[in-house]
Amino acid sequence: MCRHLGWLGAEVTLSSLVLEPPQGLRVQSYAPRRQKHGLMNADGWGVGFFDGAIPRRWRSSAPLWGETSFESVAPALRSHCVVAAVRSATVGMPIEVSAAAPFTDGHWLLSHNGLVDRALLPASAIGARAESVCDSAILAATIFDRGMDALGDTIIELGAADPLARLNILAANGSRLVATTWGDTLCILRREDGVVLASEPYDDDPDWEDVPDRHYVEVSADGVKLTALDHPKGAR
Repeated sequence: MCRHLGWLGAEVTLSSLVLEPPQGLRVQSYAPRRQKHGLMNADGWGVGFFDGAIPRRWRSSAPLWGETSFESVAPALRSHCVVAAVRSATVGMPIEVSAAAPFTDGHWLLSHNGLVDRALLPASAIGARAESVCDSAILAATIFDRGMDALGDTIIELGAADPLARLNILAANGSRLVATTWGDTLCILRREDGVVLASEPYDDDPDWEDVPDRHYVEVSADGVKLTALDHPKGAR
């Protein structure tokens, strides 16, 4: 239902990750190549990045392809850690700035590609704790409440409770980049200056690798680790 991208590595411009690649998020907002659900991602976008240890965000409810202000500034904004997304809203969910990923708890930036039954999410995550009433925002609040180290277990439990759920998560805290695959695509590009995780390749580089479904991915200074989400402790 969305496309997202994460970066951990050397400082690079936001433009080089989001706007400049030939099949980057700007193009994926109107012509994704691997999207299984929906035809385009015109219901908003967001780019989050770390300024030191502080997460910053630029979000909009408009399509990314028309954002001339962001286009003019993105080449001047640099970060070593980025989470960005373009949105295709779940049917019935609001189209508003607060519903656009990435969401934050002040330490992590988090994007959700998929959908989940809101009735299965705890009531404590709704309202003040969630940035929006949309399913992704409530899911993000639930994950933040349970803790990022429990991300794999949270996804396994929700996936078991909602067989129709798609739970691809992408999150970063400035030193770690983590993701799950549960019902949708995710790819890895290991560059000399860092690592990209993305819903689909932003170019035709042959070094892109597909992540198998139902896996947890962690990128850190120690490298890239993939773990199957096949039992309650599958994420660690």
